[in-house]
Amino acid sequence: MNKPFDKLKLHGFNNLTKSLSFSIYDICYAKTEQQRKEYIEYIDEQYSADRLTDILGDVVDIIGANILNVARQDYEPQGASVTILVSEEPVEEQQNYDADEAPGPLPDSVVAHLDKSHICVHTYPEAHPDDGICTFRADIEVSTCGIISPLKALNFLIHSLESDVVTIDYRVRGFTRDINGVKHYIDHAINSIQNFMTEDTKEAYQMMDVNVYQENLFHTKMMLKETDLNTYLFGLSTDDLSDDEEEEIRSKLTREMQEIFYGRNLPDTE
Repeated sequence: MNKPFDKLKLHGFNNLTKSLSFSIYDICYAKTEQQRKEYIEYIDEQYSADRLTDILGDVVDIIGANILNVARQDYEPQGASVTILVSEEPVEEQQNYDADEAPGPLPDSVVAHLDKSHICVHTYPEAHPDDGICTFRADIEVSTCGIISPLKALNFLIHSLESDVVTIDYRVRGFTRDINGVKHYIDHAINSIQNFMTEDTKEAYQMMDVNVYQENLFHTKMMLKETDLNTYLFGLSTDDLSDDEEEEIRSKLTREMQEIFYGRNLPDTE
């Protein structure tokens, strides 16, 4: 658990930049070339620039920011980007707003610009040419300065997308000065990104940390523990498969997830 962190009395504006970056992967199996094509089309529709804009708009509300500008684009043949610039709103104008780093809300079911802050997402759907594995990746960055914290959007983003494997980086950059002129390189307590996840999230995923405390750099990798094969099949179900086919597909899906989680290709086994 985090130790209490005394509130700093600052000289001027809080100049710390807090950046939370995700790579979120959704793994799927599509047996035929046509099913793989349809999967890519489904992902492009499910995570279009408009849909991503809505998700990031919710993030802006969660962290207590104000949208200044939105840029979004759907790409051919696939993929989308959204960037939002945002600004910090006065705390007194926020309702039910807590500026402290803490687990944020879960979801109920583009680029935006902030003042020196931004939120962006880029999507990368792709399919293996011949073994049926399809992988959708969404790269998301929430970068803020001032008292608003990207950590409040952590749980919402993990649960807003189909997250089989997630890699997360959090870094605090720069420094801010207190009223005595002393530089402070972080303004809140943290020893792991996991501190800001809900218990059900931590129970659902295998996790691994690589943290560089002296650099205020924190890295967490997550892989879903339990899976229902039917949720990974596109255009078919387990009723359409023999026992041998089920075992082969499970092996392919597990291998894909493990290779992404560990960041290396596993040796072929015959």
